[in-house]
Amino acid sequence: MDRNSDAIREELLRLRHQTEAQVTALDGDLRSLFEASRASNADDEHDPEGATIAFERAQLTAVLDAARRRLAELDVALRRVDDGSYGVCERCLRPIPAERLVARPSARTCVACASRR
Repeated sequence: MDRNSDAIREELLRLRHQTEAQVTALDGDLRSLFEASRASNADDEHDPEGATIAFERAQLTAVLDAARRRLAELDVALRRVDDGSYGVCERCLRPIPAERLVARPSARTCVACASRR
């Protein structure tokens, strides 16, 4: 692995650690929300003051699912760094522009191939 690969790997690991911490925090928040809703007998469906517990639970679940997907994508990106395929489009085999990798470090396709989906 060359110096550039080491720097990429280090950045991906940093992002992975940050995302893993986010997943842990969101999972804890979701568990707390479940516990609070079990302990409460409030009629949140008719509360004019704000979102329902069901809405909050659905929203938190969606954010948690997205963070878990991001974590899995970062794991794939790390494997691609290890096998030398990071930065190469898995469809057309051309290099993925550096700007795209900065914006989306786990990108597996170039912009042209991604837009064809």
